[in-house]
Amino acid sequence: MIIWIASYPKSGNTYLRSLLSAYYFSKDGKFEFSLLKNIKQFPDESFHDKKSITYDDAVKKYIPAQKKILESKKARFLKTHNILSKYKNLPFTTPEYTLGIIYIVRDPRNVLVSLMNHYSLNEKEALEFITEDRDIHQKDEDFSNYAYLSNWCKHYESWSGAKNFRKMLIKYEQLHNKKYETFRDLIVFVNTLLNRTERVNKKKLIKAIETTEFNVLKQKEKNEGFSESVKSKNGNTNIFFHKGFENKWENLISPTSVNIIENRFYKEMIKLGYINKKK
Repeated sequence: MIIWIASYPKSGNTYLRSLLSAYYFSKDGKFEFSLLKNIKQFPDESFHDKKSITYDDAVKKYIPAQKKILESKKARFLKTHNILSKYKNLPFTTPEYTLGIIYIVRDPRNVLVSLMNHYSLNEKEALEFITEDRDIHQKDEDFSNYAYLSNWCKHYESWSGAKNFRKMLIKYEQLHNKKYETFRDLIVFVNTLLNRTERVNKKKLIKAIETTEFNVLKQKEKNEGFSESVKSKNGNTNIFFHKGFENKWENLISPTSVNIIENRFYKEMIKLGYINKKK
């Protein structure tokens, strides 16, 4: 069965995958980029035996691919940016194939800034990305990795409000100001899903945290490169680990964009504590 690590793009999914892969797929908790191969992206062409010519083709393969994972009788972590909803009455996943959900959410104002860097977008383009129904696709000739996002609000609501699933919601900001406690609780959650009775390995946990500090990952990318970085419009490789927790929307986007985001996502941002209720 599957443990989903789900998020809207640029919300800390890779950072959390790094922590989990260091803890669960290394002997001592030391992180290496190669460990990320243990937590693949879904949907992805590697789960299918032939190309998907259209998005409709890709969606029809979601459940059959998950059925194969279920039949393997092994639990797997999978990363996804796909919204948790039906497409033409076909579900993305069901409780039959899902062991649990880990959802990471981030202040959408900072998501906007990260989208600008990652996809080489200007502020207007990034604002449209986050507020309008959207999908992402990497290869024109194959839709196997095609993911439907919708917008930031619908994406968050689809996963956080999912019924009949065991789930844990993590705010990206907690990975900075409550990193040890959040990661410890996450391990307890995962071990419960896996029916593991062992206690949290504190030494390994601390090592995983130390070797996935954002500045460590940033330097590691500089020295080794990072396969998940994308090309900019001029052909250069954008830095993946760009600003991280130093990403301060207050100094980087216009008041107009801030107002649009806060008004559009008011209810959700209030609930998450990102803004205060207007008087």
